[in-house]
Amino acid sequence: MAYRYDPDLAPVVAQLPRRDLTDLTSTRAAVAAAAATRAAVDTTGVLITDEVLPTGVGVRVYRPAKVDGPTGAILHAHGGGFVMCDVESSHPRNVELVRKLGVPLVSVDYRLAPEHPYPGALQDVFTALEWLASAPAGLAVDPSRIVLHGTSAGAGLVAAAALLARDRGGPAVRFQYLGIPMLDDRQETGSIRRFTDTPMWDRDKAAIAWSAYLGPDVAGGADVGAYAAPARATDLRGLPPAYISVMEFDPLRDEGLNYALALLAAEVPVEVHLFPGTFHGASMFPEAAIVRREAAEEVAVLRGALAPIPDGDPPSVALSAANSRVGTPR
Repeated sequence: MAYRYDPDLAPVVAQLPRRDLTDLTSTRAAVAAAAATRAAVDTTGVLITDEVLPTGVGVRVYRPAKVDGPTGAILHAHGGGFVMCDVESSHPRNVELVRKLGVPLVSVDYRLAPEHPYPGALQDVFTALEWLASAPAGLAVDPSRIVLHGTSAGAGLVAAAALLARDRGGPAVRFQYLGIPMLDDRQETGSIRRFTDTPMWDRDKAAIAWSAYLGPDVAGGADVGAYAAPARATDLRGLPPAYISVMEFDPLRDEGLNYALALLAAEVPVEVHLFPGTFHGASMFPEAAIVRREAAEEVAVLRGALAPIPDGDPPSVALSAANSRVGTPR
């Protein structure tokens, strides 16, 4: 099928790798090899450590070299369809975010499916959230200013963590940033039915990923709960404000849009931005003007969400602060 890709992105589509999720061993090896050949990341001004929490969960902790008092913090979950990638995948962007925002960021090296199906990855993300909220030694964290941040499957995991935190009465979550989120195992939206040959991610890959995460006889069935697939949630009231980004030619596009509408219906402040002419994973090409726009907006939204809230203001002030920097919802 022909797609109207952004002029800056169209020339690179043919160069994109074709990942075969039916051969996870080879695909994971290819992803790791690509990360190993990546140019060294300039980490000036950022301190980085790989740690293992007492529960056994691995995290990569990014700290600004200079911090003046307690700050907000970001908990990040990487993408990869629940089945591939690790903390290396989002390492360059995480360094950049910490440098620009001046706050700690914790990236969760959660367990992958199918070896560790649901709820393994969610347990790891939530455990890391609890640890971060405990203001661990060495991190000057204000536990009232924690932002959840994820991409693709990672966005689905942090959306589920927000639901779990609400239902358990904590930890407190200030904001959720859901980038190109993977939220719905049912494979019924218009975009996932239509986009069978799009770059990086398509309907078949999504089906394989959900089957690996939930189980082949479970995904798409009636017994899947909201913590497994947040689009299944029937009550979104009381969740933290959210920002959701979607790409025009992404099979996940409509589930992100639907989740934004459901949050709005539940009176949760939300901003949603559809980036035209883009596809899943377009952020790999920062030379494209529209990708630079997305990256700049991400920083602006996170900066607003992490800002201190004056006494007496409602929680939604975080979203209002973000909107004051990047404009009204699109």
